[in-house]
Amino acid sequence: MAKKALKHIKGPDFSKYFVPIIEILRELGGSGNPAEVTDLIIERYNISEDELELRNKNGGSTVKNRIAWARFYLVKGGVLDSTKRGVWTLNPNYAELIDFDNPSEFFSRTHDIFDKKKDVSSTDTPKAFGIDEEIEEKVEDENYREQVLEILKQLPPEGFERLCQRLLRESGFSHVKVTGKSGDGGIDGYGVLELNPLMSFKVLFQSKRYKEVVSTDKVRDFRGAMAGRADKGIIITTGRFTQDAKNEAVRDGVPPIELVDGEKLVSMFEKLEFGLTPRVVFDINHDFFKEFE
Repeated sequence: MAKKALKHIKGPDFSKYFVPIIEILRELGGSGNPAEVTDLIIERYNISEDELELRNKNGGSTVKNRIAWARFYLVKGGVLDSTKRGVWTLNPNYAELIDFDNPSEFFSRTHDIFDKKKDVSSTDTPKAFGIDEEIEEKVEDENYREQVLEILKQLPPEGFERLCQRLLRESGFSHVKVTGKSGDGGIDGYGVLELNPLMSFKVLFQSKRYKEVVSTDKVRDFRGAMAGRADKGIIITTGRFTQDAKNEAVRDGVPPIELVDGEKLVSMFEKLEFGLTPRVVFDINHDFFKEFE
């Protein structure tokens, strides 16, 4: 599919992602997970590496944050269904709710929900709406993700390799070894993932503390080092992969390579509560108390 240009429309910058989100979801058959939709938007709409490098005040990706806000408005405006978290789904009547040639009108209409002059309950806020994991700017002081990445980037190479070794063990791998060999094509270790008692496969991994983007060459070199030695590979990094690197990782006719960038790495830490202690925060539902007034 040919790449398209993002059209600037009247309203906040995230408004330009209304139509791309809808078009990508239509291409996917009406639904998709957030990472899938975001990656396809980046690829289809020719978003530059410079733009992808932009960070908001909490250290999160500006592009991904804007896409998340666009999705938030599409749900509040009835274009997308919000009943299942983790899946973005087009409502059957979406085409009746937004004019593709004039998405500014949709923004203006939907934004009325958040007009400060109106009585907006806590259930209308982005955080209460159930998309905390998708909107990076949700809470001013919740910048722990960036702090974790900074800690990882400061670790010595051997320490980061051992940390990745333990992470793989916590994720279900066995016989995880750090080779510590230099000149081994970037391979830092290996492990075995058992799918069931009758099936398992060997995985080679590379763990590198990249501060910037990881290029296609790094992925291609790692695959070359894998040849004939393992069924699958994993590259774990504190940096970010270019879109071309992601395409190379799943290219047809070659062994696949799983890519774990900084954001996914911290998400794994969260899921495993690995080096992170969870805490509970409550929002007040003012509507609940109204019937007692």
